[in-house]
Amino acid sequence: MIEKAPLCRDRIRKITGSFAFIEHRFLRGGYFASLHRNEVLLYLFLVLVSDHNGLSYYSYDRICTILGICTDEYIEARNGLIQKDLIAFDGRMFQVLSLPDEPVGDPGLLKTEEDMSRGDPATVHQIVVNAIGR
Repeated sequence: MIEKAPLCRDRIRKITGSFAFIEHRFLRGGYFASLHRNEVLLYLFLVLVSDHNGLSYYSYDRICTILGICTDEYIEARNGLIQKDLIAFDGRMFQVLSLPDEPVGDPGLLKTEEDMSRGDPATVHQIVVNAIGR
């Protein structure tokens, strides 16, 4: 086990005001990998602005302005997060939900050598280079 010590002891983070929290399982459990770019952006924004119950009530136009996305991108990201069971939305208020047992939908992870040879650009490149002898 690696022993860790803070790099800047005078700058250790503390929760003193509002609350933002993302479980480590979000990354390790494949949830992060299952999201598209704007879904990640919206999810992180909602985590940052929500209270301890996961509730927030930013309007779509304010969210779009802050995130620099258009309304269609916002709607697609919001609906994707709802379908993936990560947020709830009642038309005016959001709730960031506890993580479901498993990511909903295909996380698009490359797990086998065959997956890598079909879906990883670096692996595909290496196979082609090896095949033509360069």
